[in-house]
Amino acid sequence: MARKRQPPIDAETARTIGRLLRSLRKAAGFRAVRDAASRRECPAALQTIYAYERGGLVPSLKQFLDLVEFYSLNSPGAPPAIRHEAVAAIVTAVSLPAYHLTQAIGLIERLTAPGASREKP
Repeated sequence: MARKRQPPIDAETARTIGRLLRSLRKAAGFRAVRDAASRRECPAALQTIYAYERGGLVPSLKQFLDLVEFYSLNSPGAPPAIRHEAVAAIVTAVSLPAYHLTQAIGLIERLTAPGASREKP
């Protein structure tokens, strides 16, 4: 089956994801993008992070999670409280249309709703 092209992600969703990443970067102690990108452990290049934070490019869910993990768990200057901010960022991101989790949950609800079964007793 051919893959269906996904509709473009709206600008507000892209900006929201960018704000989440920028907030985590700053909370981790990286004042500038170049400070984070210069670390060997950073999972994204300088220009890529800039594009994500501006909302010009939306990371895949894996890329988003990799950056969240880097900022919250692998940054030497990150305060312990950043973990709570990271959890909130993940919850917010997966509820956005960019990552289609809400669509998946909707399908699960439809599949498990009373009367959804097509099997005959």
